[in-house]
Amino acid sequence: AGIAEFAGSPDKVSDYISPLLSFAAQHVPRSKHKETPLYILCTAGMRILPESQQKAILEDLLTDIPVHFDFLFSDSHAEVISGKQEGRWALGKCLGNTWDCQGMIWAIFKLVFQILLGLRAFVPQEIWSEEVAKGLLAEVNLGCDAHQTEHVYRVYVATFLGFGGNAARRRYEESLFSSSLLRNRQAGLSPQAPVPDPCLPRDAQDELRHRGLRLQLRGTGDFQLCRERLRPLLNRTNGTGSSLNGVVQPPLRLQSSEFYGFSEFYYCTEDVLRMGGDYSAARFTRAAQVGRRDRPRSQPRPSGLEFQCFKSAWMFEVFHRGFSFPESYGSLKTALQVYDKEVQWTLGAILYRTRFLPLR
Repeated sequence: AGIAEFAGSPDKVSDYISPLLSFAAQHVPRSKHKETPLYILCTAGMRILPESQQKAILEDLLTDIPVHFDFLFSDSHAEVISGKQEGRWALGKCLGNTWDCQGMIWAIFKLVFQILLGLRAFVPQEIWSEEVAKGLLAEVNLGCDAHQTEHVYRVYVATFLGFGGNAARRRYEESLFSSSLLRNRQAGLSPQAPVPDPCLPRDAQDELRHRGLRLQLRGTGDFQLCRERLRPLLNRTNGTGSSLNGVVQPPLRLQSSEFYGFSEFYYCTEDVLRMGGDYSAARFTRAAQVGRRDRPRSQPRPSGLEFQCFKSAWMFEVFHRGFSFPESYGSLKTALQVYDKEVQWTLGAILYRTRFLPLR
């Protein structure tokens, strides 16, 4: 849960965040509070709220926090950031640790509600020259002042709200409801007559609820069919040079690039399948299919396996169909860290926001 949960009661959001700020206050010397900047940067959960609800939550924070804490906290320190900002700050953190890295690095960074693509080229002009992509480029200066260009990077960032694992699962469930009602209103109304779901493990049962209706599901564990059912959710266009939802994507330079899958890409391969690291489409497919088979009664299903089945198929389709990576491609690594540092947008954001502060 995050502060977006208080959309209906914004006056309570300060109480919710207070323990976290109290923890920070205890670990920052009291004499330094007034010169310690505090930033509250809100992500996808807040982005999906109406602007009026976003404003109400931020106003409560800006009003109440200065009453109880002495941190340096101005109106510009609390905001709802865009998916592009998240992406470039995540890549900025990587770039900050890889000044000597040669060649080109792509990063595929998957969040709960969004997928962020970042592209870094050692020679900026090689990133993308066509005019159509200019609107998808962000320039990040990690130098010590605005005029230092040695560490200026042009980053390709696209955000896909509604295409993360959880949001995709909701859209898939809505499609099950729609197709079931169109075909046969009796199917799925009782556990004795469930709707077959290829994205659940074989014989696994689930109950969906949508607008007062209930739908009973029974898994068939068909990885190939599950992938086929998920493809329409990618919303691909027929044109070339596009990815999910018709968004323009630079051409893949497979021979001169390093590709990394972070966050949910890593968790999807590692948590249950124990395949984090070097990615192989063939090995991943075999492991996902094994995970969908029946297990002896003496072997309980690992926690989260039911959702893992869907996520495996969704990740496969996003990577190979959405982003057009060949199934034969063998240079993707799913990782939690790069150069022994965890990839996260938060530290990148702090580095960027405080880059002009004097060193002491």
